[in-house]
Amino acid sequence: MSTWDTRRRPDPEGNAAAADLSTMFRNLCRSSPWKWQSLRFEYWDEPFSDVPDPSAPLVRAWLRRPGALRLETADRLVLHSTTGINDSKDGLYVSATRRSWLLPPHLVAPVYDDGGLVRRRPEAAYGEPGFGNGRFSAALDPVELAGNAPVPIEFPGTNAVEIDTVQRVDHDGRPALEATVTPTASYHPADPAAPLCLPGSNRVRIDLETGVCVASQSLEAATPDYGHWIRILAVDEYMLDDLFVAESMNLTDVRRHISWDIRA
Repeated sequence: MSTWDTRRRPDPEGNAAAADLSTMFRNLCRSSPWKWQSLRFEYWDEPFSDVPDPSAPLVRAWLRRPGALRLETADRLVLHSTTGINDSKDGLYVSATRRSWLLPPHLVAPVYDDGGLVRRRPEAAYGEPGFGNGRFSAALDPVELAGNAPVPIEFPGTNAVEIDTVQRVDHDGRPALEATVTPTASYHPADPAAPLCLPGSNRVRIDLETGVCVASQSLEAATPDYGHWIRILAVDEYMLDDLFVAESMNLTDVRRHISWDIRA
């Protein structure tokens, strides 16, 4: 199945039985790199049960793969803007490590399931830009909840998380899968200091169109305030380089009058 088909299936397996939702959930967690190239969203570094608290601090984000990120506060104060998106990669390639030559995920083909979700991820140069803590990056590509491929049928206990329940929900007007999960000994978060799931029960939501983890929350009494919330505003918008670099590309502003000094 082509990437074009996959990215335009916002609700794969729309009639899937409840017993199939666990497999669908894990495959959706592997699919983010092939479902979008740019994303505009709002991010809260705290969980909510239904809708975000209007008084809670948020970050507005513009992300263009690979590696371009702009962050602003609600008052439009720029917190972070990528400055090296056009830098030469010669130093990276001269290092001659195998990882230096890995292709971006969207240039390699994964193994898809019948619903257009990724069943097995290939080796590629994965990694999302981050800010603050590792949970920000992990939420954009929540593969840590599923692993790169299904576990052997002989060892079902080696899944990264045990899934208790899965259901379809609405998240800020977008369809999503919500699951109650418990990490196992095989759970290896991208950032051990900021995992998507803490030990014990957790509630996570994965957006059906993008594969992004739009919400997480620990359900344990000791850590009820651990989690995050994402509100997706736009998918695959066109984003200019000027949005991400520290200095303007010196493009002419046609709204300004250009004076021409003519010698006498």
